[in-house]
Amino acid sequence: MVRVSNIKIGLERAKNPRDEHNALKDAIIFRLKIKESELVGFRIFKKSVDARKKNEIFYIYTLDVNLSNEKKVLERFRNIKNNEISLTPDMSYKWVNRGSERLKYRPVIIGMGPAGLFAGLFLSRQGYNPIVLERGEDVDNRAAKINRFWNEGSLDPESNVQFGEGGAGTFSDGKLTTLINDARCRVVLEEFVKAGAPEDILYKAKPHIGTDRLRTVVRNMRQEIIANGGEVRFNSKVTDFLIKNGRIEKIIINGNEELPCEVVLLATGHSARDTYEVLFNRGVNISAKPFSIGVRIEHPQEIIDKAQYGNYEGFPGLGAADYKLSYHSKSGRSCYTFCMCPGGFVVAAESEENGVVTNGMSEYKRDGENANSAVLVGISPDDFESSHPLAGINFQRIWERKAFEAGGRYYRAPVQLIGDFLNDRISTDFGKVLPTYKPGTTFAMIRDCLPFYVTDTIKEALLYFDSKIRGFAMPDGILTGVETRSSAPVRINRDNNHLSNIEGLYPVGEGAGYAGGIMSSAVDGIKTAEKVMERFSPLS
Repeated sequence: MVRVSNIKIGLERAKNPRDEHNALKDAIIFRLKIKESELVGFRIFKKSVDARKKNEIFYIYTLDVNLSNEKKVLERFRNIKNNEISLTPDMSYKWVNRGSERLKYRPVIIGMGPAGLFAGLFLSRQGYNPIVLERGEDVDNRAAKINRFWNEGSLDPESNVQFGEGGAGTFSDGKLTTLINDARCRVVLEEFVKAGAPEDILYKAKPHIGTDRLRTVVRNMRQEIIANGGEVRFNSKVTDFLIKNGRIEKIIINGNEELPCEVVLLATGHSARDTYEVLFNRGVNISAKPFSIGVRIEHPQEIIDKAQYGNYEGFPGLGAADYKLSYHSKSGRSCYTFCMCPGGFVVAAESEENGVVTNGMSEYKRDGENANSAVLVGISPDDFESSHPLAGINFQRIWERKAFEAGGRYYRAPVQLIGDFLNDRISTDFGKVLPTYKPGTTFAMIRDCLPFYVTDTIKEALLYFDSKIRGFAMPDGILTGVETRSSAPVRINRDNNHLSNIEGLYPVGEGAGYAGGIMSSAVDGIKTAEKVMERFSPLS
């Protein structure tokens, strides 16, 4: 097929599927200088919105085109400097050559977030029959527990937004954007679609699945792992690691069950603090790493739509607008927006008692009244109280517990209107924006829940962001504290073969400090599975 890039179609010509198809067909014929009879078919490879000019918004497409005379067309453009017309590259996944070392035991995967799911899926397809252990519950029982917590304030420390089938990403926006450039990203998207995700994630520039659809996706992936010969066990928390002569020999499940093993993929996610402590005490090489903390900000979605799309706000097909902003303070600190959820909700994401942790989520339609995003400030190990490798965990806990107290306990979150935050006064009533956070909120001073250098940087950033998106610092916008789990506070060090200093222990994904978000975690799960396959032969 021929790949044709940078095709621009105006919104009016693409406001429904039939009009879009006809507009793209006309554009292909014009661009390639072919007859309509020479065009066999085409598919969208990438679609994005160009809204730089608010009065002239376009869709930008990359298309893969099937022609009856492909070679002739390519030859016509070969001698012309045109990077926008080329042969479509082969993006199919290539399995690695399998190794020859024999396994005595089935590989064990600890954690069932994106990294664990994809490692389990790929190992199971090649006959390695992995055992996947998840401390939380299956996605359906987990959802029931989370809804009970949001409505009643009853937290289960083992089954919550952080722990359970699908990992923390299952109760988020299901955003699949990533900064990594890895060919495996395509296969991740394809696997999600096979498992029930909407097909548009294959070509949208900013793909997302939506919390409501992610549950079906992860359930279907689990069922395939089992059908391929793998085993999935819920409510199975790994509480200890038995290491002898620098090699993993057994793990302990739920404090009493011993499971012999020689290959363990550690995909626990970024909130498995108790697991980090056990690993450190067992001699696993761990180091502190930077992360970010801050608040969730909420605006009316219509404000963001108007700022980003101008008079095209609400135009059919555009959907809810998003944003991505960053600011660099003279103090040396940086502030940025993260995990922006158009038409979404601020959610309680605690995994430990007596702390408040916020996150954001959206459903597939993104049709809620509010937009929300994290507004975060970078933190480095120099900010921690000690040089201990796990000091970042304690740093997070300090501010989560302060937020718990400021919120009045019972997992209510502290909130403050933007105008009051900028003027250092406590809020007394909501304005145009109402908070979406459950179990509830309490007016408090955000500065009491975060380090002064974080709140000072956020104040500067809000005013700067307002110059980029008019209304960003609107006085009755809402700040909800605190967001502390943007990424892991530690890195479990590994070599080029993805092995830790303990033979047989493979740190993987966001919890190990090697990914950030669903896509990069899934890719790291595949890469780590490949390392195992390259070394060992299958069990079946």
